[in-house]
Amino acid sequence: MKNRCLVLTGGGDCPGLNAVIRAIVKRASKEDDWEIIGSTDAFNGILKDPPELILLNNERIAGIHVRGGTILGTTNKGGPFNWPVKTPEGEWITIDRSDDLLDILERENISAIINIGGDGSQYISQTLFDKGVNIIGVPKTIDNDLMSTDYTFGFQTAVEIATDALDKLVTTAESHHRIMILEVMGREAGWISLYTAIAGGAEVCIIPEIPYNINKIITKIKERTRSGKGFVNIVIAEGAYPVEGKISTSLIDEVGYMKEHMQGAAEKLARDLRKAGVETGIRTTILGHIQRGGTPCVFDRILATQFGVKAFEMVLCKQFGQMVAFNDNDITTVPIKEAISKFNLVDTKSYLVHTAKSIGIIFGDQH
Repeated sequence: MKNRCLVLTGGGDCPGLNAVIRAIVKRASKEDDWEIIGSTDAFNGILKDPPELILLNNERIAGIHVRGGTILGTTNKGGPFNWPVKTPEGEWITIDRSDDLLDILERENISAIINIGGDGSQYISQTLFDKGVNIIGVPKTIDNDLMSTDYTFGFQTAVEIATDALDKLVTTAESHHRIMILEVMGREAGWISLYTAIAGGAEVCIIPEIPYNINKIITKIKERTRSGKGFVNIVIAEGAYPVEGKISTSLIDEVGYMKEHMQGAAEKLARDLRKAGVETGIRTTILGHIQRGGTPCVFDRILATQFGVKAFEMVLCKQFGQMVAFNDNDITTVPIKEAISKFNLVDTKSYLVHTAKSIGIIFGDQH
């Protein structure tokens, strides 16, 4: 009987997921005693009765590296530790089904798991590893907020999408003499905003790591007006917030949804600018899930492919409890526990922030 490795994709989707799956299957096909099984919608597939499992072979994964999304499906609801059930009274609650998962893994003869996902998914990986599960993590998130890896796949594609949007907004801002505010994803990390602002030539970049003073932004707007430019392009991260303020969020009333939904940073800034007396026309654009979709860029295809090959080789070497990482232009491994110990946030003293400030981008900070 062949060894079976379970592969799943969890959390938000992003470009490059299919490239990882393809690489795992192709590398595993070189081993006669292994087969790769996919679980639909993260751990939810294997926890269903009967389990929703897919045999992943070379025919099924042919050409998928250029496709966005994931052929396995994904979710940030449910899972082994937050399985939604309805009580007899009609109330939805979540229960721990991790012991059920262990029984199913044994019954399905699954000897290893490769969990492809961001911080939430890797937290699940670590908790399962602590329960004795042979699991390996692959870092995936457009937010680039996982520690111990220089990049996560999906980030570069998201930045290219956001930069393309900013390029288009620059021309309409100039034509109409307006302030254009582009809101990008990233949660508590400002990587997408920072890269987009530099690449797209924004005048203002607002990130969660630097709470902004609106008066500093107004000063920049006045400077642009006096110089005859008459338009301003602002990139703001969804998790950004003003000094003495808080992140703008909205409630997602979905059973098992595990993260607070960030929304409204751009609109809040626009309202506050108008309230402060800014007379220049202001328009907001929220990219939202557009940043998660579409064909992965070359960088992400290659990085994801390397991650997939390395992940299966880690299975062969029994390097469980570890996560694949990209460090110093090389593919390495790090403990999952280390990767989820804290968020990878923008270092405000980094040369990248220094570069942005040196070319005239302001962050709305006090300095």
